[in-house]
Amino acid sequence: MASTATVAGIGPVFHLEEEHAHAEGGSTMLGFWLYLMSDCLIFAMLFAAYGVLGGNYAAGPAPKDLFDLDLVAVNTAMLLFSSITYGFAMLTMDKGRVAATQAWLAVTGLFGLAFLSIELYEFAHMIHEGATPQRSAFLSSFFTLVGTHGLHVTFGTVWLVTLMVQVARFGLIEANRRRLMCLSMFWHFLDVVWIGVFTFVYLMGMLR
Repeated sequence: MASTATVAGIGPVFHLEEEHAHAEGGSTMLGFWLYLMSDCLIFAMLFAAYGVLGGNYAAGPAPKDLFDLDLVAVNTAMLLFSSITYGFAMLTMDKGRVAATQAWLAVTGLFGLAFLSIELYEFAHMIHEGATPQRSAFLSSFFTLVGTHGLHVTFGTVWLVTLMVQVARFGLIEANRRRLMCLSMFWHFLDVVWIGVFTFVYLMGMLR
């Protein structure tokens, strides 16, 4: 940007003012970090609600009566494996290998679908046993917390498929790399939240 100043006997003198350089996509990454922080607040409130209501069984089934830790452990492994495979996808993306990146993203999506399938089976089994969200405060808070996480994984899986289509059409352009990086942060964030769910809800629930 140019500005002028007048010096006696010389006339106008032009000054060039340096503009601050902004990294391409910087606003996108900042906005996504703000979204993740807002999601942290949502899950923090859901964990707090479960902490308050999780012991109110209303003479109904307790965690020991409902939870199958072996099944939950397998489900946890599915999500952990999906984070590992997504990490491999990011490594191959950095090397510019489109086919390998797509393959690792596909494996990640399959692990995500396996996680959702097991979770839906668990919900269906609990409801079949009469443990519905209306049965007690414990079950209401349980279905809300775990169900909200499951909805996030569903959204992440849809997002992953969408990005696979975009990479197939346009390759690993800068915009697609940035989108894959955002999804990587989102996916690993869900992994961390699930570790909290597994520990706080399932493991501690079995000890009550």
